[in-house]
Amino acid sequence: MPAKIYTDRDADLNFLKKKTVAVIGFGSQGHAHALNLKESGVKVIVGLYPGSKSIAVAKSRGFKVDPTSEAVAKADVIFLAVPDMKIPAVFQKDVLPALKPGKTLLFSHGFAIHFKTIRPPKGVNVIMVAPKGPGHIVRRMYLEGKGVPALIAVQNDATGDAKRIALAWAKGIGGTRAGVIQTSFKEETETDLFGEQTVLCGGASALVLAGYETLVEAGYQPEMAYFECLHELKLIVDMINESGIAGMRFSISETAKYGDVTVGPKIINARVKAEMKKTLKRIQSGQFAREWVNEHRSGLKNYRRLLHAGAKHPIEKVGERLRATMPWMKKRRIKGVQAAY
Repeated sequence: MPAKIYTDRDADLNFLKKKTVAVIGFGSQGHAHALNLKESGVKVIVGLYPGSKSIAVAKSRGFKVDPTSEAVAKADVIFLAVPDMKIPAVFQKDVLPALKPGKTLLFSHGFAIHFKTIRPPKGVNVIMVAPKGPGHIVRRMYLEGKGVPALIAVQNDATGDAKRIALAWAKGIGGTRAGVIQTSFKEETETDLFGEQTVLCGGASALVLAGYETLVEAGYQPEMAYFECLHELKLIVDMINESGIAGMRFSISETAKYGDVTVGPKIINARVKAEMKKTLKRIQSGQFAREWVNEHRSGLKNYRRLLHAGAKHPIEKVGERLRATMPWMKKRRIKGVQAAY
């Protein structure tokens, strides 16, 4: 049975306008939710730790900024917009002591709740509003009068109106303009991690690198390998995103179609699918979460080593040189990680 899609008519923004909301963190999702809600007529305050680089940014956008514990004490709805691995410390130190019964704790990802890195008290609502897009797109679509599809979930309904709050929040950030689907913290967390690891990030990047290396090792020019295995990937993904896999196949040549349907299944074959199933089981069992928590606690040495090695791959130098010749492409030199708290 198809999932019900909630739209603007299913959500009452006035319900949220009667409350004070606190956005804890002002990174990618935090800044987008805060700005969109504010411009939707909701009273928004921002909570940050003293000395945070985000304080000046939030104030420059017109927000009142309080220390996190004070923001939590003042708010009816608290959005923990900080990275998964930082949530436990922020929650224990600054959120839990001020989290009185009847308040609502909101997340944009279910990791901390599903894997129990934090345990909210029974007297508070625990909900999720998860836009299916990065914060800058959530913000841009809102400004254009559109929206990014979103997921909502209710883990604990202490007050009897948790779903109404989630829908109102989704409307305030523009999600109901595009459509909202109800899920669970479990389903959102496990499918999100699976998609990131096997297809969207891990799978795509590993496939690109393997293709590039195969061509270069066979004696082809690195520039040719870059164009065929990385540059043109966006063109294909855009077509799939806009019209599905069948729509993409309609747009490409017959030769490309034949190669697609006959060779693709040999590359992404039963062995790859078996590895995907193993990955899903690791996620479902909590093994990945435990591994990631332990990596973070041990100082992220392996994580940083792997990222550094990836950044040094020859494809990065070739790509940087070729992108410099493309005047239509917005140039971005991304260094480090955007501050979220």
